[in-house]
Amino acid sequence: MVARTAVRRSKHTQDKPEVIVRQLFRKSQIPNPKFQIPKLGFGIWVLGLGIFLIALPLSAQAPQGRGGGGAGREGQGSLGTIGALGQEVKRPPVNNSPSPRLPDGTVSLDGLWVGGGPVNDIAQGLPKGETLPLLPAAIKLMEFRAAHETDDPHLWCMPMGVPRSTPYPFRFVQDITGSGASPHLFIIHEGNIHSFRQIFMDGRKHPAELDPTWFGHSIGHWENKDTLVIDTVGFNDKFWFDRKGTPHSEQLHTIERWTRPNMGTLVNTVTIEDPTYYAKPFTVSFAARLQAPGDEIMEYICQENNQYGQAGGHENPFFKK
Repeated sequence: MVARTAVRRSKHTQDKPEVIVRQLFRKSQIPNPKFQIPKLGFGIWVLGLGIFLIALPLSAQAPQGRGGGGAGREGQGSLGTIGALGQEVKRPPVNNSPSPRLPDGTVSLDGLWVGGGPVNDIAQGLPKGETLPLLPAAIKLMEFRAAHETDDPHLWCMPMGVPRSTPYPFRFVQDITGSGASPHLFIIHEGNIHSFRQIFMDGRKHPAELDPTWFGHSIGHWENKDTLVIDTVGFNDKFWFDRKGTPHSEQLHTIERWTRPNMGTLVNTVTIEDPTYYAKPFTVSFAARLQAPGDEIMEYICQENNQYGQAGGHENPFFKK
């Protein structure tokens, strides 16, 4: 009754606050300020004490790494490690036990992984002391993209291409036949519009003519049953190597070398050749980490031409008016 009456306007008064209060309550219900203020102050005091008592044990877990005083440790929150994406689940140390093998002795790359490619800056994967051999055309394009960050196709739910990665897990599907002789190998990217890469392992060559695509045409083979080598051509020039907008052209040629030095680590070493934007080929390396047993890829809905940008006031750069 009070809620309904509170919005009514008096026909005979100017609706001063004290008049409205007396309309809402019977005389016995009108709060006495003399008693309400002490009660309110006591309530605030109790609330503050409760917050202090809850925060006290958490302060003992204050970050000692990122932004804290102890080197070598990440910040710790009540639910686990605090990382770049916020609160993360606690994870055990990397499993350094020997890599698993298929029945024929080929190393198994199967598993749910995070990492294995650039996200923010592909140059982070270069050997120490090296820089990207950018040509003037590449520098000019990167400067333009730096002023138009929301043009990144990946933000508009386009595939991220090669060798770019995402903060989300991906899965190798390798031992379809139980051996390294499987005619196909798939890499599933649920965190990127339900995308997948197909690597042909049957000895075929690249077609003479290819329609440019986001993931290109990939053929693979094994070296000594320890290293998966993936040779890819036929890319389009749409995706960015990273969030900085590092470019490539349709002349891009990548050679990936995937190894699994131990149970919990996957290493992707990629040689990139693109004479349109780079003075010479260069090689970058990125590691991926095996996710905990029982972890699975969750559904992630992000489809081409979604309305990401409109909500933030950005025009879709790929929409032809």
